Amino acid sequence: MFSRFGATEIILIVVVILLLFGGKKIPELMKGLGSGIKEFKDATKDDSGATSNPKKNDTDTKSE
Repeated sequence: MFSRFGATEIILIVVVILLLFGGKKIPELMKGLGSGIKEFKDATKDDSGATSNPKKNDTDTKSE
């Protein structure tokens, strides 16, 4: 039902965003969004590498 947006709807959404945030604030918001997405991707990449190569526990190597 909401899979297709027409040109009128997209223009209306852009106008509302411009009215809410102003022209100067939008680039700052997009920069913050982009850096947040980049950090998220880096964190998921680091996390997936940690799960595929599990480290050996220190308790296994201790001798009593």
